[in-house]
Amino acid sequence: MKKYMIALYIRLSLEDAKTDSMSISSQRSILREYASELPEYANAELMEFVDNGYSGANFERPAVQELLDLVRANRIDCIMVKDFSRFGRNSLETGYFIERVFPLFHTRFISVNDDFDTQKLKGDTGGMEVAFKYLISEYYSRDMSVKTKTAKYLKFQRGEYQSKICPYGYRKGENGRMVPDPETSEVVQKIFEYAVNGMNATDIARELSRQQIPTPGEHKARKGIKTHDVSRTHGMWCNSTVLRILADERYMGTYVIGKREVTEIGGHKMRSKAESDWIKIPDHHIPLVNEEIFSKANASIQRFKIPNRKKHDYLLRGKVICGCCKHALHLANGTSYRCRFSSTIPSLDCYNIHIREKELNQLVYELLCKQFQVAFGIDSLEDLRKVDTVALRQADFDRQIFELQEEKRKLYEALVSGRIPLPEYKDQKEQISEKLLEVQNTKAVVMARLEAKQEERQHQRQQMDISRMLTESDGLTSELVDLLIDKIYVYPDKRVDIAFKIRDSLTTHK
Repeated sequence: MKKYMIALYIRLSLEDAKTDSMSISSQRSILREYASELPEYANAELMEFVDNGYSGANFERPAVQELLDLVRANRIDCIMVKDFSRFGRNSLETGYFIERVFPLFHTRFISVNDDFDTQKLKGDTGGMEVAFKYLISEYYSRDMSVKTKTAKYLKFQRGEYQSKICPYGYRKGENGRMVPDPETSEVVQKIFEYAVNGMNATDIARELSRQQIPTPGEHKARKGIKTHDVSRTHGMWCNSTVLRILADERYMGTYVIGKREVTEIGGHKMRSKAESDWIKIPDHHIPLVNEEIFSKANASIQRFKIPNRKKHDYLLRGKVICGCCKHALHLANGTSYRCRFSSTIPSLDCYNIHIREKELNQLVYELLCKQFQVAFGIDSLEDLRKVDTVALRQADFDRQIFELQEEKRKLYEALVSGRIPLPEYKDQKEQISEKLLEVQNTKAVVMARLEAKQEERQHQRQQMDISRMLTESDGLTSELVDLLIDKIYVYPDKRVDIAFKIRDSLTTHK
């Protein structure tokens, strides 16, 4: 016998953590107790989904996304939350899932504290009471976000707030403030000294690499702070890293914060702010260099900026990657792709790797033609011309829904005018509501199938377009590159691997 799958969804934001009744353990206890009282519990299996530290203002949460994927796969029979705000504080998105998505997949939704159960409502939305709860939750979230942001910026201006991650050359002291890191502060001072003595960024990077000094990323990784992949660095410093350190005002004791801001309330996407809007606090912490050295070092370093610089466009721009060190290959002198990163490291396998542009373009085009013939087996467009009779049924569903809604309206008018008693009204309303729910669910299933067929046809049309483009072109074109190719990996023996964008039809070809 199939198990009745009950999903317990628990969410705790950073602000909610201050309230005991909102704790994860408290929510878990309430949900499990309520679930045990359900008639389906005897044959039920409980699944738990927890988003700890996430805002309810949007649905960019890992656990809720996993839950929704299982709902779409028809693997969840019931979702249970402590209250509406745990599932989401955005009234439009929360209402969309509860009123449209969950009924489509026959998923029951229960909000314990709100006494809300879609199975009891029989297709109803819960009325104005539920709508007001949505709006109150959303207003609370936005108001709390604004207050938190205001308090945070006040701390910025007083110099009380500090980032968890210190810049290279510093570490957190006992009082939580930045202090020089004995392992790396001398490296920063050495970089400024080299710049003052006339060395450019390239020479400084080479000298640091020659001394086998770990790069900032490698130093963080050794401390257990993995902010990015350092497997490609091979102990080599980059010019950009040196220039970034030389331009950082924090090394002369000025704390800089507030460089970025979120794009929307409750979101996680960030955007850069103008430098005039940054918050700078002089004499905030112990400097590694004085203002005179900082100015001299930056004056001696040449930073070339060409106004209105024209980009050299070529077919595979930004697509060609070294298969060994995974760094981008650049087009040298407009004729050959070369690996800049390994050009000074003879020990690397990709040292002096190069391939001519014309040779690579022709090779890629031949691989595309070969892979396309294997992957796509389309003989004709006959399937694309078939008329889908399912689409014609949509009007019939809409007509039935309208007629049932009209029946409910007329039934209510009969009750108000006294033509039928209240018990009879309730019985007839329940029958109409059941029919309405059945028609709506049937329509949802049919329309979902129609959308799936339309997506399949769109995919077939795309395949035919690709076939036409390959047939009509004599070689590689920008349209083919943009449509099909994600990355091209080149190896020392001129072997080429292509990572395709259309992953369901084209696999990586070697």
